Amino acid sequence: MENFITDIIEEDLREGRIDGVVTRFPPEPNGYLHIGHAKAVCINFGIREAYHGKCNLRFDDTNPTKEDVEYVDSIMEDIRWLGFEWDELHYASDYFDQIYEFALKLIREGKAYVCDLTAEQIKEYRGTLTEPGRNSPYRDRTPEENLKLFEEMRAGKFKEGEKVLRAKIDMASPNLNMRDPVLYRILFASHHRTGDKWCIYPMYDFTHPISDALEGITHSICTMEFEDHRPLYDWVVDNCGFEKKPHQYEFARLNLTNTIMSKRFLKRLVEEGKVSGWDDPRMPTLCGIRRRGYPPEAIKTFCEEVGVAKAVSEVDFAMLEHAVRDELNRKAERAMCVKNPLKVVLSGFDGPEEAVFEVNPNEEEKRERKIRFSREIYIDAEDFSENPPPKYHRLKPGGVVRLKGACIIAFEEAVKKPDGSLDYLRCSVVPHSHSGADTSGVKCKGVIQWVSAEEARPVTLRQYDSLLNPEIPEGDFMERLTPDSEHLFSAFAEPYAADAPTGTRFQFLRMGYYIKDRDGSFIEIVGLKDSFRK
Repeated sequence: MENFITDIIEEDLREGRIDGVVTRFPPEPNGYLHIGHAKAVCINFGIREAYHGKCNLRFDDTNPTKEDVEYVDSIMEDIRWLGFEWDELHYASDYFDQIYEFALKLIREGKAYVCDLTAEQIKEYRGTLTEPGRNSPYRDRTPEENLKLFEEMRAGKFKEGEKVLRAKIDMASPNLNMRDPVLYRILFASHHRTGDKWCIYPMYDFTHPISDALEGITHSICTMEFEDHRPLYDWVVDNCGFEKKPHQYEFARLNLTNTIMSKRFLKRLVEEGKVSGWDDPRMPTLCGIRRRGYPPEAIKTFCEEVGVAKAVSEVDFAMLEHAVRDELNRKAERAMCVKNPLKVVLSGFDGPEEAVFEVNPNEEEKRERKIRFSREIYIDAEDFSENPPPKYHRLKPGGVVRLKGACIIAFEEAVKKPDGSLDYLRCSVVPHSHSGADTSGVKCKGVIQWVSAEEARPVTLRQYDSLLNPEIPEGDFMERLTPDSEHLFSAFAEPYAADAPTGTRFQFLRMGYYIKDRDGSFIEIVGLKDSFRK
C-alpha cells in the first residue's frame, strides 16, 4: 500500500516527528455504513497494519437528534466483517466535559463569544466567496459576559436557536469556515449515552480536532470535502493549547457509477419503503452487500485497486463486480441448478448411478463429490431447441450433449402436450460415455447442467437490477429509481445446494454466483460475465 499518505507517514517517521502511527475511523452513528465508507475503513486500518500502529474507532455522536444505538451496533459489525478490529473504542460524547472546558478557555482568552444572531442572520452576515463578512453586533461582548451567557446556555435558560457560541477568528477570511464558525448550539434532545445531562452540544468542527488530540491521533485522514475545514481544525488544536498536534490529510472519496452514496438518501429509501431495509441486497450499504454475498476480501481488494489519491473521480461499478467475481471464482463451490426446468426421460438407463462433480476446479487440492443420477432429470429449457440457430452446441433433434459429470445423451423425441406445447424429451444414454472414463468415441461440444428429478429441490432465485436506472443519469434520485428492480424465478437445485446453511455461496454452473439467503432463497451475487477491463 503506497500512496501520498504513506509517503507523508514515512517522512514523519524518518524525520522523528512521530514515534508511532495512530489513526482513527470516526463515523457519525446516524445511518449504516456504505461501500464508500469501506474505503476509509481500509485506509485507516490498513495504515495501522502496515506500520504496526494503532487505529481507534470513535463515534462522533454530537447530534443526538439523528443518532441511534442501532447504527452504533451496525457499524461495529461492519468493521469486524471487513476483518478489522480497533485498538480503542471511543465516543465524542466521552469528551463532552473536556470540550466544554476548552470552550471556557477560549471564552476567557477572548477567542469565543456568545452570539444572539439567528441561523439565517449568521448566514447573511457571513458574506460570500467574493465579499467579506460582517462582524456580529455581539462579537465584542466581554469574556465575563460571555462566560455568564454560556453557563446559562448550559443551564437551559434559552431556547433552541436563541444563542450560539462562536469562535472569534476573522470575518474577512477568504475561507468561509474561518468566519467566526459556530462552536456550540442549544439542543434540547436526549443523548443515547449522556441522557439529558446536556442541552448544549459542540459542533463537529470543534469536537473532531479536540477528540483527535486527546487520543493522540497522528494522522487524521478524511475525505476531500473537509479540505476547506483544515484551517479551522488547526486553529482549534492550536488555540486549545495541545502540545502534540494531530494533522489532517484528505483523500478523494469513493464514487461509484450509478450508485447512491449518501446516508441521507439511503435512509429515505428505507423510510419510504422503496427497499425492504438497510440490508436490502440492492443497497450499497455494507450490510446490504454482505447479504448480497459480496465477500469482505473482495471489498478490500477493490479498495486497494482503487487506490488513494486527491483527484476526485468516478469508479466503474464493474470494477467492484470484477473483484467480487474474481474472489468467488477462486473460492465458491460449484453446484447445479436449473432455472427453467424441462424434464428429460432417459432410455438405456439401467438404474441409479452417481455422477462425479468437481467442487472447485481452481482449488490447489482437487476435491470431488458425488451426485445421484437417475432415469428422469431436469435440464434448462434454454438448452434445447427444435429449430436451433447455426453453431448451436446444446441439445437439438439429431444431436448429442454431455451432462456435466455424468454422460452423453442423444435426442430421441420431443413429447408434446395436447395443446402442442412441449411436455418432455426422450433421450438415450450413449454407452460408455461416462465422464472421466469415456470410450464411446462420440464427439460432443456442448456441456450442460442438470438435476435429478427424483432429488431436485424447488428453490427461488432472486435477481436484482441496479436501484438507479442507468438510462436516467441525472435528476432527483427518487425519480431515477428502476421500477421493479427485483425479479423472482422458480428453479430446481440439487439437494447439496438447497440444504446448505444460510450464507453459503455457490457458482451455479453456467448461471452465476448465488448466496443462500435467510429465507431459503438464493440471491444472485454477480453473473459469470465480466464486463470490466483493466
